[in-house]
Amino acid sequence: MALSSYWADDYVLKKMSVEKAISLIHSGQRIFIGSYCGEPQYLVKGLAESAQRFTDLEIIRLMSREITPLALIADKTRDQSLNIRSIYLGSATSPELAKHMRFYTPVNMSLTPQLFTRRRIPVDVALIQVSPSDDFGWMSLGVSVDITLAAALSADLVIAQVNSRMPAVLGQSFVHVNDVDVFVEHDEDLLTISALPPTNQAKLIGQHIARLIDDGSTLQIGLDAASQATSLALAEKNDLGIHSQFLTGDIMRLYSMGVVNNRKKGFNNGKLVASCAVGTDALYEFLHLNPAVDFYPSDYVNDIGIIGRHNKMVSMNVGQFVDLAGQVACDASPHTLYAGVSGIPDFVRGSNRSKGGKSIIMLRSTTDDEKTSRIVPLLNNIIITVPRDDVRWVVTEYGAVNLFGKSTQERALAMISIAHPDFRDYLLSEAKKLGMIGPERKLGESVHGIYPVKLEEAIRIDDEKITFRPAKLVDERRIQEHFYRLDRKDIISRFFHEKKQFVRDDVEGMSQIDYIRNMTIIAVVGERGFDRVVGVGEYYLEPAKNLAEVAFSVSKSYQGKGLGKILIRKLAEAAKENSIAGLFACTSPQNKKMINLFKTLPYKVQTSLDEDMLLSCRFDEPQ
Repeated sequence: MALSSYWADDYVLKKMSVEKAISLIHSGQRIFIGSYCGEPQYLVKGLAESAQRFTDLEIIRLMSREITPLALIADKTRDQSLNIRSIYLGSATSPELAKHMRFYTPVNMSLTPQLFTRRRIPVDVALIQVSPSDDFGWMSLGVSVDITLAAALSADLVIAQVNSRMPAVLGQSFVHVNDVDVFVEHDEDLLTISALPPTNQAKLIGQHIARLIDDGSTLQIGLDAASQATSLALAEKNDLGIHSQFLTGDIMRLYSMGVVNNRKKGFNNGKLVASCAVGTDALYEFLHLNPAVDFYPSDYVNDIGIIGRHNKMVSMNVGQFVDLAGQVACDASPHTLYAGVSGIPDFVRGSNRSKGGKSIIMLRSTTDDEKTSRIVPLLNNIIITVPRDDVRWVVTEYGAVNLFGKSTQERALAMISIAHPDFRDYLLSEAKKLGMIGPERKLGESVHGIYPVKLEEAIRIDDEKITFRPAKLVDERRIQEHFYRLDRKDIISRFFHEKKQFVRDDVEGMSQIDYIRNMTIIAVVGERGFDRVVGVGEYYLEPAKNLAEVAFSVSKSYQGKGLGKILIRKLAEAAKENSIAGLFACTSPQNKKMINLFKTLPYKVQTSLDEDMLLSCRFDEPQ
């Protein structure tokens, strides 16, 4: 009977130089390289220096920063020395890598590990980077577990760079000395990525998204600038959790602030769960033997069933183009850093399954030069990453819309409402040509409107959250339904006569607003995106006097709760900020509710009586 050897003795026997380790590789083999910031740079450099002696090596990698430019070597040798198979189409250092379309393999991240473990793509050699072993022979893959663990456990030959600067990360990140064939000891700094400063557009996107996130949500946060801006906007939230493909410095800061505590995830409570880390040395130090952090491979972290088990799971991913039907394309750009099929479909579908979950696609409304809209009529000749039936929330710097359960016309109008104002007329015209929108539809003043998110306010009244916000183009049907539900007396008070029909022509001016000369504030209750209008306040500017006429209606079951006071206060604030001199209202002398409501404003109220009563106030005449 053969005696088993002691792992520590085997480790010594398996140590060798990088040159000798690379010499074990043969032409025609398939080589996996550890991904993201866990890339074994020293081994990759050794492989690159020996590339000329190989033919037909196939390199598999999830993502590379191209510190050692294997793609350039592949180009120069016309793929005869190296052929690259990339799971991600993108680069953290240069958008030029995005041009190498031939290298890209579109696979959902949740399914990638089984390509190796089931030998559908057999791995001959795995080049990985690990932490030094513990007293029991276990070494951590550190900042990059993702698909690296599956490759390491499936490869015929495993060459590991042992780097004392690699943190040991808890969870399912470990490989044993016995499972590695060759060790190359070499200490070097791990690859780091500093966050790009968020643009103004990214900050606005972040503000919109933050309003969609409830306390107690579990988040998946991407690597793009808009995700970073969203993280900054979450500072006032409570009891957030993390289940994400990536851990970043922004997540670490939210954890240190107590915003993220993982107590209410509903699954893996108390743990930050991810499959890799992308960031700075400070982040990597935070990860080392931190009991609050567990790293798992991608077939766990990206599993739709696992994602869907979390409470209020929110996925936030960047799109490059979204069409009026809601289809999403994700390509590489300097602002996204990474792109491809990747984990986006996994997290979109998983969060859609979650109780109280939301999937969010964020994008800038235009390209960097502002000459091209990223919201397009229809995606043609572009690979679709997320199909329209999976898309829920879409957010640009101009607002947020929920496409779930919406008709094609409702989707198109919703997408147009958050497009850059310079492209809204064009998108409407194209939508009509495509038959997505009826030929009679128009945008009115909303073609120029920029949604004033700062006017949104959620107030708890009688233990119910009521949100007061400016109306959007997509609120037209909700406003119609509100008027149809009003009592007869309230209809007469609002419209000065009995009215039984509220056709679109009657109400479209309340949603087709520019938010300056025309403003509608609505009070809504219920789930965001499917909420119900229970109060409407409007002002319409009379330019000759620079005064705005106001009108109100509140559903009967919500009368007496102070909604009217809040609506008129918000209208006055908006009008004053928009350089309007004051407000006025025409009402019946018997309409004591309206008269008393107008007099709640902190300005001197002038009254005059003809057939109707005219109430007016100026903002430069305080009470």
